[in-house]
Amino acid sequence: MKAHDQMYIDGAWRPAAGQDTIAVVNPADERVIAHVPAGTAEDVDAAVRAARAAFPAWASTPPAERAARLSALADALAARKDTLAETITAELGSPLPLSQAVHAGVPVLVAASYAELAARHAFEERIGNSTVLLEPVGVVGAITPWNYPLHQIVAKVAPALAAGCTVVLKPAEDTPLTAQLFAEATEAAGLPPGVFNLVTGLGPVAGQALAEHEGVDMVSFTGSTAVGKQIGATAGAAVKRVALELGGKSANVILPGADLAKAVNVGIANVMTNSGQTCSAWTRMLVDAERYDEAVELAANAVTKYVAGERVGPLVNAAQQARVRGYIARGVEEGARLIAGGPDAPLATGFYVTPTVFADVTPDMTIAREEIFGPVVSILRYEDVDDALRIANDTVYGLAGAVWAATGEEAVAFARRMDTGQVDINGGRFNPLAPFGGYKQSGVGRELGPHGLAEYLQTKSLQF
Repeated sequence: MKAHDQMYIDGAWRPAAGQDTIAVVNPADERVIAHVPAGTAEDVDAAVRAARAAFPAWASTPPAERAARLSALADALAARKDTLAETITAELGSPLPLSQAVHAGVPVLVAASYAELAARHAFEERIGNSTVLLEPVGVVGAITPWNYPLHQIVAKVAPALAAGCTVVLKPAEDTPLTAQLFAEATEAAGLPPGVFNLVTGLGPVAGQALAEHEGVDMVSFTGSTAVGKQIGATAGAAVKRVALELGGKSANVILPGADLAKAVNVGIANVMTNSGQTCSAWTRMLVDAERYDEAVELAANAVTKYVAGERVGPLVNAAQQARVRGYIARGVEEGARLIAGGPDAPLATGFYVTPTVFADVTPDMTIAREEIFGPVVSILRYEDVDDALRIANDTVYGLAGAVWAATGEEAVAFARRMDTGQVDINGGRFNPLAPFGGYKQSGVGRELGPHGLAEYLQTKSLQF
């Protein structure tokens, strides 16, 4: 890897404009493992200017050639898979098997999918006496989170490049080393200078400068709803396009007659994956009153498989650890019944939180309404199917969810009534081509597959 103290701008690794740096901490042992530049508005401006200069040539590059570069990018990521996994484990704390299979593995598939889409997508069509053109939006400012550092980068950068856009990436300050490896992969893939640029830095400084820059045509952001609102307001003032993938409080609805043991076990696994640091995690488990006690017992047994420091890694930093432990304490204070875990830190070193399950949670409790972003499951009781739907939809969020039923038809009928962007039916598999994104305050726009590509295209019609 190039020196950590450099940024990637206009096809070259260069020092930052200022001298300030950000310490990268391993959350499992709290050691500082690297320092990266704390980028400034000056660094962002240099990156945006490079992207702006590179845009006309990249936008006019035939889609087949852009597809070839994306295919080369997927190959470059695959060649670095082991290093990427080890780096993600070091700066995020994810257990290595998860880093290998999910954090480093899935982005290769996503990058390859956009190579295929770029090659076969219809960038123009005939409608009556008009030719309708789909053209790239322009320069994209991509601001990515720390919880899935490589996946979120690829989910933004790959479709933007496929569309013909150029990109400036500002990754999360907690996981910048993965972004540097990604920049190396773009270099190995032969992307022209300025098509992809990387600026590391703090959100209120580099992120804000990127969102506000007049040379940026679109901002794609994944993170908290609070920050998403700020970015949306900033972009709206300039009539700038945004794509926002924000928070979630997803419901795992187990209908009467469903396979209860499977639904509970998969539901617990879903939340414990990535230490609960997943915006689409099914953190609210909804069970009918008749089988509620059985579900609670199943959940208590299921969570014993997830031990902090073994299958469950740390949270990303001390602030997140304190935040999640605070939510657990709040749940106890408000009367929820603790059936596993608790607010105490399980290990003396590292930002770990004990995997926790609450029973007797009511919809008005804080732990049932706010995004906790940790390994915490709340089990809620419902009286009938309409009550389950009311509870599932009673949230400002609408990102994801799950429905379990005796038949797929019954589950689909319920899912159609849910106010959420993605629903898994009876344990449906992840699909890297399916659109991902939310209703309500979970965001604006979609990622992945052809719908993700469409976010980076604008429409022009020519009349004959």
